Amino acid sequence: MGFINPSTPPVPPAEFVTLPLRERIRILSTHWVEDGFGTPRMLHVVYILKMLGLYFAVGLAITSATTEYVHFTEPGTWFDNVVVYQKLAIWLMLLEVVGLGGTWGPLCGHFRPMTGNIRYWLRPGTLRMAPWGRRVPFTGGDERTIGDVLLYLAVLAALIYPLAISAEPVQFLPAGTGPQELVPPSAFLPILILMPLMGLRDKVIFLAARSEQYLPIMLFSATLGWIVMSDNASAADFINLVVAFKVIICIVWIGAGVSKFGEHFINVVPPMVSNSPGQLNVLKRLHYRNAPDDLRPSKLAWFMAHIGGTTVEVVIPIVLLLTTNNTVALIGAVAMLIFHIYITSTFPLAVPLEWNVYFGYIALVLWGGFGDGFDASVYNIWEFSEPLLLLPIFALLMFGPILGNLRPDLVSFLPSMRQYAGNWASAVWALKPGIEDRLAELPMVESQVKQLQRMQPMPYAPDDAEMMMQKALAWRSMHSQGRGLFSVLYSHLDDIESRTVREGEFVCTTMLGWNFGDGHLHDERLIAAIQRRLNLEPGDLVVAFCESQAVPWTGRPQEYRVIDAALGVVERGSWSVSDCVREQPWLPNGPIPLDVAWTADGYRRQHTLTGGKEPVS
Repeated sequence: MGFINPSTPPVPPAEFVTLPLRERIRILSTHWVEDGFGTPRMLHVVYILKMLGLYFAVGLAITSATTEYVHFTEPGTWFDNVVVYQKLAIWLMLLEVVGLGGTWGPLCGHFRPMTGNIRYWLRPGTLRMAPWGRRVPFTGGDERTIGDVLLYLAVLAALIYPLAISAEPVQFLPAGTGPQELVPPSAFLPILILMPLMGLRDKVIFLAARSEQYLPIMLFSATLGWIVMSDNASAADFINLVVAFKVIICIVWIGAGVSKFGEHFINVVPPMVSNSPGQLNVLKRLHYRNAPDDLRPSKLAWFMAHIGGTTVEVVIPIVLLLTTNNTVALIGAVAMLIFHIYITSTFPLAVPLEWNVYFGYIALVLWGGFGDGFDASVYNIWEFSEPLLLLPIFALLMFGPILGNLRPDLVSFLPSMRQYAGNWASAVWALKPGIEDRLAELPMVESQVKQLQRMQPMPYAPDDAEMMMQKALAWRSMHSQGRGLFSVLYSHLDDIESRTVREGEFVCTTMLGWNFGDGHLHDERLIAAIQRRLNLEPGDLVVAFCESQAVPWTGRPQEYRVIDAALGVVERGSWSVSDCVREQPWLPNGPIPLDVAWTADGYRRQHTLTGGKEPVS
């Protein structure tokens, strides 16, 4: 890839678009090994500037302006004041809900303009996804109203308020702890009320705000913080608050680590490493068994996934949660900082870069012991003065991950803490000619192929733009569920070669303004909302959708369903994850076996073999 120009395509784009789908997937998945998404390096510089400048520098400047003891020009004060934990969490939540955090820009399908979120959510008439519209009064429907826009504006104001007001000093502190401040506990009440209400009207905004990460911080800041700031407080109450903050971050780490058990995550690491602009090509290839002929993960990929990934993300947080030794705490904090720096360096799709900066930085704040900060011999779980209170704290924080892994159909993979586990609800869309253009009849929707043709400073030609969009298909095919989704399409459609095939996550971004990889945002509910507006014919839009695999993650099948926009769900079934991970991304041996459990009355597949093409060797 170049600094300004995208990478050179592996075949001429005009030739590429004429090839069979399976051959296109083979070309782009093998090209991904060294090239990744192929975006210009200039964009990575933009992401770095946004991450370190807009989030970290501006966030610290806001903290400095609204506190007494944190000074922007004195880095030593950045690491021993718990108020930075609060202020940066609020700032990041605001950036996320506006659309300037994760999922911003080209690596998330926002090509031109590069911001989604706020552009959609300030406009009445755009699509809205209520989580329980049929069950919760006053939340039904799928169209944004003026009331929804006003509620969204109220959410923004509720986040700006605690950022803008001055922190207040903590009166009672343990010996050895320097002066501390907290955001007034009452300042968190508006967002604790408004964000759940917003979530009932539109789960997309609730999830985009990364509520599962930041609302617990605000909840404990309001409740335990109120105790800390009361006249009857003691130094033990401040210890309790800091320990609760530690528990939050450790549960996120451990939940994410546990979710990586099973057969999925090892398939995430190679394509993620391949997207890193700073990684040597020889190291990228070493993550595959024998690229370009065999793209299954290598032993190095297994080591990076389950030792450098799963083990680090589970063992070190447990140690940090239990340790009373300052040296152990500092080593663990530095290890987690390195862990987050490495993830950030790969620029994973959805680019949660600011989140990684926050977690790596806060690890140093809470466990580093810098300055007059938080000595591990004082601020540890064994010094929590109300042990029984830990039970509801852990229960609240673990509810989402536990339920989400037992019943992934009920919970987004975000509160399930399964963000990079590779075990995702996902979808691939197959549209008849002309149907993608019809999607542009929806408010704010423009195909990414057309967005790419308006990219500056180097607009794409139509065939180049189409090839670029199909890289997202290749990326999906390199993950376990991708093989299953393409198998479903090949088994259902005899006209697959004439269709426009799109990765569901990228299409969803144009529909709703945001998607972080949560397939529940573009399941049959979104398809039904589109159908109500476009009145498509049977077969015009066919979606292969799969649900996340529930625990136990070994031996249990992964469920899929086929959605026809005009007919609804027409087939349900399952596949073996082991069958998926044994195959190459382009399925040279044909579709993997599918176990059909149910078919809608009167529905017949258009095809039962391999999509009318011989397997590609």
